[in-house]
Parts: sequence; C-alpha cells; structure tokens
Amino acid sequence: MNRITTALLTGLAISATSLLMGCAKPTSEVLVVDNINGYSFDTERQLFAFDSIAIAQGKVLKTGSSLADQYPNATIIDGQNKTLIPGIIDAHGHVSSLGYTLMRIDLREATSAQQAAADVAAYAADKPYLSWIRGRGWNQVLWPGKNFPTAAQLDNEVNDRPVWLERIDGHAGWANSRALELAGITRDTVSPLGGEIIKDADGEPTGVLIDNAMNLVFKVIPDPSETELRAALDTVSSHLLSLGITSTHDAGTSSSEHKLYRTLADSSEMRLRIYGMISSTDPDLEQILAAGHSNDKNDLYSARSIKIYTDGALGSRGAAMLRPYSDRPDHSGLLLTGAAQLRALFKQATNADFQVAIHAIGDRGNRIALNEIERTYNTIGGRHLRHRIEHSQVVAVSDIPRFKSLNVIPSMQPVHATSDMNMAEDRIGSQRLKGAYAWRTFLDQGSIVVAGSDYPVELANPFDGIHAAVTRQDKTNQPEGGWIPSQAMSLEEAMRAFSIDAAWGAHQEDKLGGLTPGKWADFILIDRDIYNIPAQDLWKTTVLETWLAGERVYSKAE
Repeated sequence: MNRITTALLTGLAISATSLLMGCAKPTSEVLVVDNINGYSFDTERQLFAFDSIAIAQGKVLKTGSSLADQYPNATIIDGQNKTLIPGIIDAHGHVSSLGYTLMRIDLREATSAQQAAADVAAYAADKPYLSWIRGRGWNQVLWPGKNFPTAAQLDNEVNDRPVWLERIDGHAGWANSRALELAGITRDTVSPLGGEIIKDADGEPTGVLIDNAMNLVFKVIPDPSETELRAALDTVSSHLLSLGITSTHDAGTSSSEHKLYRTLADSSEMRLRIYGMISSTDPDLEQILAAGHSNDKNDLYSARSIKIYTDGALGSRGAAMLRPYSDRPDHSGLLLTGAAQLRALFKQATNADFQVAIHAIGDRGNRIALNEIERTYNTIGGRHLRHRIEHSQVVAVSDIPRFKSLNVIPSMQPVHATSDMNMAEDRIGSQRLKGAYAWRTFLDQGSIVVAGSDYPVELANPFDGIHAAVTRQDKTNQPEGGWIPSQAMSLEEAMRAFSIDAAWGAHQEDKLGGLTPGKWADFILIDRDIYNIPAQDLWKTTVLETWLAGERVYSKAE
C-alpha cells in the first residue's frame, strides 16, 4: 500500500535512504505511520501486532490497521513494511562512564597486558595535552596466564604522566607508578575496608587496586568539568540512540549529573530518557532525597531511586561469597558497604519514598541485600517501592524464592552470562552455578525480570543481550546448545524485560515501554522481523531509525 502522495502534499518527502527522514517533526496535528510490521506489549504485558500507528503531541493515539482512513487530515508515512517495535529500555547502565569511555582509550580488544600498555602509549603520544591518561576495558581473564597486569608494564611505555585504566567491570583499576605515587600508595598503605591493594611477594603494590581501594586514586584525579560532562552526555546519547535505546536507567548518578540532567530535561534539551539512581556515596544524597522525586512534563529525566553496593564483581573476585572462591580458597570476596551504613541508607531511602537499587553479585551479597530489605519492610515499610537487586548474579538457590515473596525485582544483564561463562565455574564451581544467571528460575516463580547491558562493562547494543537471553550463546553460537540452556528466556520474555518490564522497574509503566494509547511514542524501526528469524541471528539486528516522543532522533543514513 503506497501513501506517499499524502506525505508529499505536506512537503515531507521520504528519502530513499531514510524511511521516515522527512517527518522527524510532522507539520500536521496527527502523524500516522502506516504499512508497518509492528509489535508491542499491551497494558497486560501481552504481545500484540499492528500495521499502523497514530501519534499526536508525542504520544500514541491508537494502533491497528490502516489508521490513515480514520485520520484523513494526518501526515501519512509509508513504513514500507519495515518492523517497528517499542524503543529499548536499558535497565542498568552507567551513562557518564560510557560517555567518558567512548572519549578515552578502550582496551576491550587487548589480548595481553603488553599490548594494552603499548596501545596506551600510542594513545598518550597522540594526546600530549592530557594530564591523566585514562581508559577502560582490560580483562586479564582473556589474557595468557590470566594474571593481573602490573604498574611496571605500564611504566615501560608511559612514565611521564599518571595512567589509570579501569577493568572491564569497573571493579578494579590498573595504575602506573606515577599514579600510585600521586595517590600516596606504598608498601605501607593498608587496604581500605571493602577494597584490596594487590601486592607482590615482596609486599610492594603491583599497580592493581580492587573495589574500594580504587578510591585512593579517584581522590587525586580532577573532577570532570560541566563542559566535559556535557560532552560525555552528548556522546553517549548519540551512541545509545543509534542502538535503539530510547530510555536508560543510570546506575549511580552523581549530584552534578543529577543537576545537569534536571536542567537539560526542564529545557527539553535532553536527547534521550534517563532514570536516575542517585549514588548512595554522593555527599549531596541527603539534600537530593529531601527534595523528593524528580520529574519533568516530558518524562525525560526521572529520579526516585538510590544506588547502593553490597559487594564487587566476580571477575576480580570482589563478589561476596558465602564460601571461599573455588580458585582462591583463602578469599570470599569484599563487602563494600558496612552493615550499619547499609541499614541507615535503607531507612533514609524508605523515609524519602525512594526505591533502593542495590548492587549484589555474590550469593553472600545477595543474601545481605534480601535480609536488609526484609528487615526494612518489617520495621519501617516500603514494600510498594519496588526495590531492585542489581545483577542478582549468583544467588543461593534457597534465596531465589525470597525475591518473589519480598517483591524484589531481579535486575539482570543477560550478556553477563555469555561473557562470564569462560570463568564463572572456575570462580565458584558447578554447584553454585545452579543459582547463577538463573533467569528462567526467576521467571517461572513469577518474578518480573528487568534487563539491561551494564554498559560500559559490556557493549550497549541491546540485541547482544536479547540474543544472549534467548540462546545462552556468544555470537559464534558457542557453546553448542547454549551454556546452562535450561535458564534461557523466550524471545517474548526477553523483549518484555527490555521494554515494558524495564519501565515497571522504574515506576514508569504507564508512560513508557509499550505502544498503547497515552504512552510516549518511543519506537524504533529495525532491519528484520525479530519474531520470525532464527534465534542465532538476533544479535545481527540493525536499527534503521529511532523515534522519541513522535520525532525521529536517529537515522542510519545520517
């Protein structure tokens, strides 16, 4: 069906390279996108199909069949039978961190510490104006010997300026000697509570700092200016929109970020939607909570959650375990927030009517989080707040039912399973894997799983996560049959977790996550019908266009 004639009459010709390019800002009151292969979830979380959608004032009026006939004065767009789905909601990312990562050196592809150091040297030589050389992405698990890198390896390449490189999971950092010197770290420096300064056999710091020990370096790195923060936000916004992500939950928003996001949202300059989880360690936390929930008329920035940490990450052995690591019998991980502080934060958040999003990766970390949530319910209340456990990664099997009974949301990142499968069993053994990356178990008991990527720990592309959720395989379709395939999601479940359920996890289900009347018209056009292709090809999906509130904000042709 060809309705381009109507569009031409309104001066909105369709470009051959951009399905909807001319209609980013419709001139008529109603926009109808017709002749599409549309999918969404209704208010009951059920999948439905449609071939036409009507939009007015940035929100969905109606979905159905041939709606152009019902709105004769509308701007009509021929969707050329392309697949249209709701904009992706990434329920766990780190907005500014990804922005800075995109502007710094990325060590994700380094195959050894030596190569990483050489890449850093080339980057530093090209940027003599930088006072600190910073980067992220190294992963010693993928290197020969799987050993942590050393300051000496960096010193051989860069010794005139401090170098600080965060591990891929953000729970460890690698410094050169100049950075250690500026941070005052010597053989006599004691590891802080919830952190570890890795030292060699002679007691000298090696250059690797785990979890809270990283704060020793962070304290001497100059804070980014507002100009740098704006540049990071602009960079990450362009990147996420190109991937079809129209809304993201920011897991650890600082007060400076909170203020900037609020300013940009109030002036309608925010380019994508952000749900802020205010960092529990921010000095201004009390004032932010006292100001109450934060929102704007266009739902561009919402903040009604705080982010707390119980433990570290599995790759750096910082995840808190009930029993020692299988590959390090003298170590059970790290607790990043003391019991008294954790209790005080829960009380503070509950009294302010804020959701708690608490990071927990190890089975001990998850148990502590569940215990604290239960204790808070019994003493203060807050069951309506939809508390979340971010990652819910390795959970004692006996603790999984508590998520349902306590109304706790497992906020999980499917691609972690396929990234970690090469080391998870080494870390915790096969028995503890029964409660690890257990999406199917959570879903079968009725828990609502919300999904994200944990960028920049992982790549932000949501179709990587959707593919991992459904196949439990990497992009080379390994392992055959999937890693612990009994825990896989169906495609419909995965798409819920990245859309309407992610919106529910942010108290936004009435506004976002589905293309039903009254919700914001956030949608994407993609190059294939994901509901009718082999699951192994899901990661190949390409976003053609991204629309936010009825306006095109990204086109692959640009």
